[in-house]
Amino acid sequence: MPINAHALDNLQYIRTAMERAGSFTAVPGVGGIIIGCTALLVAGWARRLGDAEAWLATWLGEAALASLIGIAGAAHKSRKANLPLLSGPGRKFLLGFAPPLFAGALLTFVLYRAGLMAAIPGTWLLLYGAGVFCGGAASVKAVPVMGICFMALGTAALFAPCGWGNALLATGFGGVHILFGILITVKYGG
Repeated sequence: MPINAHALDNLQYIRTAMERAGSFTAVPGVGGIIIGCTALLVAGWARRLGDAEAWLATWLGEAALASLIGIAGAAHKSRKANLPLLSGPGRKFLLGFAPPLFAGALLTFVLYRAGLMAAIPGTWLLLYGAGVFCGGAASVKAVPVMGICFMALGTAALFAPCGWGNALLATGFGGVHILFGILITVKYGG
C-alpha cells in the first residue's frame, strides 16, 4: 500500500473524528432575526382575529414560514462556512430538536380537539424551548440558553391568564428570536 494512500486514510479519519466532536455552528442568527420579525407581525395580526380557528391557522402558517426561514438560513450559513449542513454536529442538533417539535405538533392537534386552545401557546413555547435546548447541546453556548428562555416563557404561558397567550408567543417567537439572533450574528458570524 503506497504511503500517500495510508496518509489519506489517516487524514479522513481525523477529519471525521473532528467533525463528530465539533459543535453545530450553522444556527442562523440573521434567520433568527427574520423569524422574530415575522412572528411579531403574525402576533399583531392574530391579536385582531376573533375566531380561534383563524388564530390557530395564522400561527401554524407562521410556524411553516419560520421553518423555511430557519432551514434556508442554516443552509446559507453552512455553505458560507464551507461545511456540510448535516454533518455530525448538524445531525445531533436535528436529533435533539425534532422530537420535541413533533410532540408539539401532536399535542396541538390533541389540545385543539379537546377545546383547550388556551394551553397551546404554553405548549408550543415549552416544547420549542426543549427542542432548542436539546439540539443546542451540539451547538454554540448561546443556543441552549435560548432554549431555557423559551421554556421559561412556556411555563409562564401555561399558568398565565388565557388572554396572555398571543402576547407571550410574540415575546418568545418574536423577541427571544430577535435577541438571540443578534447575539448569534455578532458573536458567531451570522
